[in-house]
Amino acid sequence: MRVRIWLGAAATLLTAGCAGDPAPVAVPPVEPVTVEVAAASSGGACTLLDFGVIEEHTGVRFDVAAASDRKDTRTCVVRAEGATLPELTLTVTDTSIDVATFTADVQPEGAAKVSKLGRAAYRRTVAKTAKQGPAAEVGWLVEGRLATLRWTCERGAAKADAEELTGKLVDLARKIDTRTG
Repeated sequence: MRVRIWLGAAATLLTAGCAGDPAPVAVPPVEPVTVEVAAASSGGACTLLDFGVIEEHTGVRFDVAAASDRKDTRTCVVRAEGATLPELTLTVTDTSIDVATFTADVQPEGAAKVSKLGRAAYRRTVAKTAKQGPAAEVGWLVEGRLATLRWTCERGAAKADAEELTGKLVDLARKIDTRTG
């Protein structure tokens, strides 16, 4: 009988401590964590670009990239989050053209030739339109690939700004290995 009383008392004591709900503990709010994603994670021609290298050559930090693949052409567009312009577009197309064909058919009239960039290259500026500012463009031919790097400026930018950017784009283009993308 004593054993039953002790067991009953022990059970009562053990369950008595569990009867009440614990008081909630306040947890401080957590700040959102921003994780930078590499441009290359978008695929396509974006695998050839790096946000840090772009910033190093142009002075502008981009953080959003989008890619497209269509037949023999891979494209990447990079922008700063929340901004439509400026934007940088890289297009790489598989081709079998030679230097003479590039110079005659691809290089725009009035474009300046660029040395030490692929087999043949040019740079030029494009006038602004009603929807966007002027653009700086560099095009080059490497073995089996035609590449174009185009920077579209904000609407209020001057053509001289785009002209200055062509030199920066040439330097950036020299860092892009279009043979691998």
